[in-house]
Amino acid sequence: MKQEAKTFESVDGHLFKLLIEAGLNWLRTNQQLVNSLNVFPVPDGDTGTNMLLTMQAAFNEIQNSGEKKISKVAHSVAQGALMGARGNSGVILSQLWRGFSRSIDNHDSINMAEFSKALTEAKNTAYKGVVRPVEGTILTVAKDISIASAEIISKKVDLEQFLDYIVKAADISVQNTPELLPILKQAGVVDSGGKGLYFILEGFLKFLRGESLETATAKLVQPIALMNGGEMEEIEPGQDFEVIVDFRPANPLNLEVFYSELTEMGTSIQVGEGDGMYRMHIHVPTENRYLPIDYTMKLGTITKVYIENLIDQMEQKDANQKQQLSLTPIETGQLAIVAVSPGFGLSQIFASLGATAIVQGGQTMNPSTEEILHSFENLPTDKVIILPNNKNIFLAAKSAKEATVKQVEVLPCKSIPQGLSAMLRYDPAGDINEIFEEMQEAILEVDTGEITVATRSVEINGVNVKEGEAIALFNSELISSSKSIEKACFEILKRVDMDERERLTLFFGSDISNQDVNPIVDHIREKYPQFEIEIHEGGQPHYQFIIAIE
Repeated sequence: MKQEAKTFESVDGHLFKLLIEAGLNWLRTNQQLVNSLNVFPVPDGDTGTNMLLTMQAAFNEIQNSGEKKISKVAHSVAQGALMGARGNSGVILSQLWRGFSRSIDNHDSINMAEFSKALTEAKNTAYKGVVRPVEGTILTVAKDISIASAEIISKKVDLEQFLDYIVKAADISVQNTPELLPILKQAGVVDSGGKGLYFILEGFLKFLRGESLETATAKLVQPIALMNGGEMEEIEPGQDFEVIVDFRPANPLNLEVFYSELTEMGTSIQVGEGDGMYRMHIHVPTENRYLPIDYTMKLGTITKVYIENLIDQMEQKDANQKQQLSLTPIETGQLAIVAVSPGFGLSQIFASLGATAIVQGGQTMNPSTEEILHSFENLPTDKVIILPNNKNIFLAAKSAKEATVKQVEVLPCKSIPQGLSAMLRYDPAGDINEIFEEMQEAILEVDTGEITVATRSVEINGVNVKEGEAIALFNSELISSSKSIEKACFEILKRVDMDERERLTLFFGSDISNQDVNPIVDHIREKYPQFEIEIHEGGQPHYQFIIAIE
């Protein structure tokens, strides 16, 4: 039942806590929609997840607080967001909360003029936190929100009217992002980070109006072939079990009702369709682990059920990796290396090259600022170089650097091959500035190829991508869509200047078998006998191959 809306002229700590919780819940409800707004059709659309986990960390700081002073609540939100920030979108979101809290320091409550001022300071802080701000992103949406908030306070408005005005401005701003960022227009999507920010603010407004925060704005149905189950990189509160059900409905499936019923049982809901079959994916607390199965059985014929204890899975995974991974001990005063790695095989290679600490992370699994910080805070040295090995982890690594008193440098390496190339210049007894400079040179000496499967059909930069095909990226640029993994590999090699390169190293992922890898590598050897070719099991998810070209 819809609650009666209340009128508020100001916001204290208690109300601000309720707004934050509402923004978190509405973002969670629309998490998959935000994730789907991915420019490249690769299986790493994780902006919604990153922003959600950042907001969850922020709310965790105030969840059990009875604080009435808004400045203290906002400070806790900012601190939680900073430590929990994941991915570039999460880090920028944390900077928005940092600026917001800074503006209202020592306030017991804030009126709409002070709220507007805080939004402006939030925008300013976020822009300063990015070296090269790009318009058409979450930053632009934050800017347009601050402008709108300044416009509306010229009138006498209450909190609901204030939020209504800025939410509408945010919506317009999000819809305009493709006009500012051409790649969005090519892909036919709006900016995902901006959309996430919109949902947070819309959650504020829906709470004030007593509207439901559990019914998603849009229902997403993807091809069954592109749904991956059985392994999870992050566990949110209440996600004890993963349940996947394949079924054939007896009657046409009402997706709106289907989603609505599932939201009463759990989170991370996904639905796939193919050849008259549906696949339902959901994360549920222990007490609800059989409810999705019983519910789906009423709709038709179940053909397959998969259920996994996520907590036990993560504990076993962490225990196994700790037992098998042999890291290089560091002595007082030596230089430590922290490397971010998406797969256990790659982690072993980084460890063999001397890495002091490994942080699990990569595409779809961006580590938080706190995780990166904890990886080196207790090491017996104050000299650390971080290798993010992914462009979406750089800002979180930079935040970890700013949160410590140790001397930390963050290498701007955007790929695993760049990180491995940098490791070859590592000397634990070397000077941190000299080693960092040599590593910067090393990352320019390697090209990176990546092979994955397209999650949707789209045309970008003249490449006609078809859903389910193998797509190739060369130095992060989408270059081809092919009917086979092997052909995609050769498309990358066509881009290589043979006179400048002599070594090829292929790291195969968890989504491709040895039986499929070996023939591909044999054909590459036949075609390019001049290359010195190595192959290693990387273990990375989603990407069949990561290729280092040196």
